[in-house]
Amino acid sequence: MCTSISMTTDDCYFGRNMDIAYNFGEHVTVVPRNYPFKFRLAGNMPHHFAMLGMATVRDNYPMFAEAANEKGLGAAGLNFPGNAYYPKEPPPDKGYKWAVSPFEFIPWVLGQCSTAEEAKLLIMSTCLVDIPFSEYLPLTPLHWHFADKNSSIVVEQTKDGMHVYDNPVNVLTNNPPFDFQLLNLSQYLNLSVTKPDGCFACKAGIEPFGLGMGSVGLPGDFSPASRFVKAAFILVNSKCKCDDEDSSISQFFHIMESVSVVNGSINDSGNDNENYRTTYCCCMNLCKGIYYYKTYDNSLITAVNLYGENLNGSSLTEFPCNDSLQVEFLN
Repeated sequence: MCTSISMTTDDCYFGRNMDIAYNFGEHVTVVPRNYPFKFRLAGNMPHHFAMLGMATVRDNYPMFAEAANEKGLGAAGLNFPGNAYYPKEPPPDKGYKWAVSPFEFIPWVLGQCSTAEEAKLLIMSTCLVDIPFSEYLPLTPLHWHFADKNSSIVVEQTKDGMHVYDNPVNVLTNNPPFDFQLLNLSQYLNLSVTKPDGCFACKAGIEPFGLGMGSVGLPGDFSPASRFVKAAFILVNSKCKCDDEDSSISQFFHIMESVSVVNGSINDSGNDNENYRTTYCCCMNLCKGIYYYKTYDNSLITAVNLYGENLNGSSLTEFPCNDSLQVEFLN
């Protein structure tokens, strides 16, 4: 599950819905420039761009679900089961220069790339290999969405190698692979925000009986392909009241709510402990370095500013999620 989008107004905003059946110890985490990243096969990175995002921290190591760096490049990992492929070691005939584990991939790219175009070059020379964080934390099959204010890309490593796609619609969900998701949009070229004007109108005088009928056929289910189409349609037609910060943040969260998952609406096992839900939704201002989020149980938007911390330090800063319902009573 999960949906990510990139949206540009005066600034660029990037974020995702985390659709999952459980919490994973996630904290908003700031990584300063001198925190020493130690990669399993790619050596050490003692100095790098500062970054912040949602991460699980184990043994003082941040495993990011999504993050943004100080240069304005954002990244998110989304579930990609059955298609993601990580070999035990890089294939010798592919010409890879580097090998990193998927749990290292976001800091590997955000630590040294300023733009999506720079990320492309690094990623195409990088192989993702099957090295779990520990025996208790196996790897998750993922693909990734990277974006900056100018472009958006999707990264998928399958059995035939690493693929980097330009992402003209600025949306990513899950299976099937991204090239199918783009092709699938051609089945929905009839969708419109205006009223339909078909053969019945001119021949039988039949008019729409309500607003929104130009979008009849827009998928409403929770499958990845349907969420992709719905998010792409809403995003491409999105209109902010203004292009300022408040309007942009509000609009971003409204778009994500259109593809959010209500607890109990997806359950593949029959076990009530495995009800999928949008555990949190986040929006990062890539230009200002601000991470906004709200959780399933708390609709209040909470924010962490990258520049509110000492970015020349060497220690992680963690902010536990604000997950309790908050209500403002007026009387």
